[in-house]
Amino acid sequence: MTLTTQKTIAHILKVNHAGEYGAIRIYHAQLWVSTWLHPDLRTFLTETLSHEIDHCRRFRDSMNAYKTRSCRAMWLWSTGGWVLGFVTALMGRNAVMACTAAVESKVHRHLDEQIAFLMRVNDPLADLIADIRVQEIEHLEFARARLKETNVSRLIEAFVGIATESVIWLSTQGAVTRMERGLRLQ
Repeated sequence: MTLTTQKTIAHILKVNHAGEYGAIRIYHAQLWVSTWLHPDLRTFLTETLSHEIDHCRRFRDSMNAYKTRSCRAMWLWSTGGWVLGFVTALMGRNAVMACTAAVESKVHRHLDEQIAFLMRVNDPLADLIADIRVQEIEHLEFARARLKETNVSRLIEAFVGIATESVIWLSTQGAVTRMERGLRLQ
């Protein structure tokens, strides 16, 4: 395995672990608020949260196996995720669905690119990410099926999408941009 490939794998694991941690924080906050305001969302949020916790653990285990350290900006994922989850839950069910759709659509795109790269260099990691992607797609489809398109929901999706991409870029100090470029070139 080349040094470039090793670095790309390290970036994939680092950003995926951080992203799952951020998702845990989003769904924790949404679940907490929904206990009082949106009890009908508790089942979805509880199940989604359990998936994200499992995904985070699986990426952490892979990071250990590949001797990759965690993202230095975990505090940003933690605080930003919790605030995003809290605010969208306060805004209502549709805001929760808009947030979920935005986050999961960004995740889906990144995972597809990663799988395409890893299928050529590391089948076990490609399989791990493909397995996780199945549940992420379920979250996205659930949210999209229940999302009522409004100006507010479109604004939330745009903001969350930009925020997600920005945190990914910041937390990897631009390495994700280089990684995506590398994924396209290989």
